[in-house]
Amino acid sequence: MHSISPIDTTPPRYHGPLHPLNKDAFRKRISVLALRVPPNKTNSIIKSTTLRRFLIGAPKLSPVVKDPSNPDGDRLVLLRITEQAQLSPEAQGIIDHDCVGFANYTVDLDYDYWTATEILAAVLPEELVEGSPVGFAATGHVAHFNLNDEYLPYKYAIGQVFLDKNKQIETVVNKLHEIDTQFRFFRMELLAGRPDYVVTHHESNCRFTFDFSQVYWNSRLHPEHDRIVKLLDPSDILADVFAGVGPFAIPAAKLGCGIFANDLNPNSAKYLSQNVVNNNVEDLVRVSCEDGRSFIRDVFMRPIENPFQPYTGPRKSKTLERKLQKQAAKSTSTPQDQTDRVALPLRRTITHLVMNLPDSAISFLDAFRGVLSTPVLIAHYTKMPLVHCHCFTRELEEDRARVDVLKRVEQVLGHSVSEDVCIVHVRSVAPGKEMYCISFRLPREVALGEVAES
Repeated sequence: MHSISPIDTTPPRYHGPLHPLNKDAFRKRISVLALRVPPNKTNSIIKSTTLRRFLIGAPKLSPVVKDPSNPDGDRLVLLRITEQAQLSPEAQGIIDHDCVGFANYTVDLDYDYWTATEILAAVLPEELVEGSPVGFAATGHVAHFNLNDEYLPYKYAIGQVFLDKNKQIETVVNKLHEIDTQFRFFRMELLAGRPDYVVTHHESNCRFTFDFSQVYWNSRLHPEHDRIVKLLDPSDILADVFAGVGPFAIPAAKLGCGIFANDLNPNSAKYLSQNVVNNNVEDLVRVSCEDGRSFIRDVFMRPIENPFQPYTGPRKSKTLERKLQKQAAKSTSTPQDQTDRVALPLRRTITHLVMNLPDSAISFLDAFRGVLSTPVLIAHYTKMPLVHCHCFTRELEEDRARVDVLKRVEQVLGHSVSEDVCIVHVRSVAPGKEMYCISFRLPREVALGEVAES
């Protein structure tokens, strides 16, 4: 008996144009031996432990097909062999007892059969196959890559393949190495699909709409967004210095927090405002489009001049709110939530600030010097707010990285930080580049301006 080998279902090597790919070049015909089996016997045949090792066993290929010459008659059970002599005596005995006979069958494979990885293995030079893209990051309907230089000659083929193989994707882009220097979003080029970069992305039970080509968004930061929001109490006021389109601000507002959300990029501020409305948190999020340094200096006075209503419990849906309003209109008694609002104080003090601009956020920390130096602010801020500042470091060892981050923060503040200090590794950004978040309570001496200007 001859040895049994898996049938070769790999795609043929591709030698056609790269843009666009010639899909007709990806065709393969495989001749196999098949058993003619009565329909009522097929289940026992394919479950037979003796015959199982002879079945075709190829991904996405059913071992049972209809006979093209007689679709309503016997079924064909496909084998991975081409000659009857390759069968064992035990297998031949079962076939003689339960099957009608043998037939030759041709399996036709085409472009649609193979995965993106398999197609690229046929397209790319052999030396590039091992490190080729096997997946992508998706934001809404946009798939985005960060292709290494050696794959750039094949970028349009890569884009086309992943577009074809992922029905939920409509646009494929490659992020370029250059970054907009003012607003810090990645520039990108279209590889495949339609040039539509306005996406709707769902995260943390929130809906975000934005132009992916004009604002910064990174889905890999989802765990960090959640981590920061979980540090908040619903009664807090959060100042988001570099808010983007709202990945911290919107979930925090849904929690119940009052939010001052700022971004210098007008497109970010535009979509942030739209997301505030779309997520029904207009009463809790106040959007601004300012330089981060000016925002830090001015934001502490804003809740004093225009405070947030007190937190009175989990937010209700608009449908329930309308129902309760109708009931209240018919009732002569005071609604319970209105009674609670009267009893609780207005929210006038910022309790947390988040600074998610890791490339330069530390350099903005000197703006905190003297932010609470006026008598009215000193009177309200008996407890200093927590600052959550994201940054990069070139130190790869966590102990050394924490020392580096803390040293740079204290140098810019002009004062040591020692209260509620927490330094968390967020993610590895690139070889030799790590992202951290340092949280600390703003030193009172800094807030009151009692440190020397550097």
